[in-house]
Amino acid sequence: MPLQPEMSGSVSQDGWCHDRMGTTMAPAASAGAVHTPSRAHVASISSSLSIEVPPPPPPPPLSPPRRPPAPPPPPPQPVSKLPPFEQLYIFAALIAGLLLLLAAQRPPPKGTVARWLPAPGEKRVYETWVLWYSIVWMGAFGVIIALELYEEFTAATYFLVCGGLAAPLVLRELARGGADGRPLGERHGARAQLWIAIFGFIGNYWYTHYFYCVLRARYTVPAWRLNDVPICMYLATHFYFSSYHVFANLALRRVATGFAPGNLRTALFAYVVCALSYATAFMETLTISHFPYYDFEDRHMAYTLGSAFYGIYFLVSFPVYYALDEPGNTPLEGTGLRGVALSSLGAGMLVLLLLDLTRLAAAGAPLTIGGKLWEVTPKGLAGSA
Repeated sequence: MPLQPEMSGSVSQDGWCHDRMGTTMAPAASAGAVHTPSRAHVASISSSLSIEVPPPPPPPPLSPPRRPPAPPPPPPQPVSKLPPFEQLYIFAALIAGLLLLLAAQRPPPKGTVARWLPAPGEKRVYETWVLWYSIVWMGAFGVIIALELYEEFTAATYFLVCGGLAAPLVLRELARGGADGRPLGERHGARAQLWIAIFGFIGNYWYTHYFYCVLRARYTVPAWRLNDVPICMYLATHFYFSSYHVFANLALRRVATGFAPGNLRTALFAYVVCALSYATAFMETLTISHFPYYDFEDRHMAYTLGSAFYGIYFLVSFPVYYALDEPGNTPLEGTGLRGVALSSLGAGMLVLLLLDLTRLAAAGAPLTIGGKLWEVTPKGLAGSA
C-alpha cells in the first residue's frame, strides 16, 4: 500500500481545515450533514481570488467628416505688358498744358514762314533722308518682332542685323564727303552722325547701368557684350537716336518759327522739349514691350518712372542737337568735327549728372557696375553686372 503524504493542521470550530501554512481548505464533513460556509467567508474568498480587469480604453475621438480635396489653384495670370491706366492721366495733363501755352502765343512777325523742315539746303536734305530711312528700319524691326524671327537669332545675327541697319546712315555721309571733295567737318550730315554716335555710345556704356540698378532692367539676348551691354544695342541706338532727334527737330523748329519771340515762346519751347522727352521714352518702352529678351522687374514702374528717367537723356540732347547748324541759333559746337565731338561729350556728361542726382533723390538705389570689357552671354542669361 503506497505511503500517503502526511497532512498536518487543525480544524476550526466552524468546520474549516487550516494547514500549517494557514491555507484554508475544504471543511471537514460530519457524517450525514452538509456544511454551508458563511457569507463572510465566501466574500473573503471571492475578494482574494478576484482579478482586476482594466477598464476598456475610451473610444477614439470621432474624426471630422472628410472634406473633398480643394481644387488646384488657377494658373497665374500672364503679366500684362500694356501701360498702366495712370498713363492716360499723365498724357492728358501734358496735352492740357500744351494747349494752354499754345493759346497764349502771339503770331510771328510778318514775312516769317513757320517751318517743320529746315530751309532748303544741306540740313533739309539730311533730315529728309533720315525721315525716309526711318520707315526702312522701323519696318524691318516690325517684321522681326511680329514674326518672332528673333527666336532664331544668335549673337552674330543680332550684330549683323543692327549693324546692317546702322551702316547706311554712316556710309552715306562718308560717300557724299568724298564725292564733292568737301571736308566732312563742313557737312551737316557728317557732323550730325558724329554727334549721335558719341552721345549714343555714352548712353549705352554708362546710362544703361542706371536702368539695371534703378529699374531692374536686363537684356537676356544672346550677345557679345561691352561693359555688360550687348554690342548690338550700341548699333541699334545709332539709328534709333538719329530718327528721334530729327523728329524732335520738326516740332522744335515749328515752335521757333511759328510764334512771336519772347518769354511765352521760350516757355512753349521748353515745355515741348519736356513733353517730347517723356513721350519718346514712353513710346520706345511700349513698342519694345513685346520683345521678351529686354524686361523689367516692375513694368508699371518702367512705364511711369522709367519713362521720366529715360526722358532725361532727351531733356539735354534735343535742344543741343536742334541748335546744330540751325539758322538763327548761336552755334554751341564750334566748327569742324572737333567742336561737334566736344558738344556731344558735354551733353553726355550733363545727362550723367542728372541721372545720378535723380537716382539719389528719387530711388536711393546703389549704383553697381560690374561689367567686363568683353563678354559673351547665351540666350536667357544677363551679363555679369
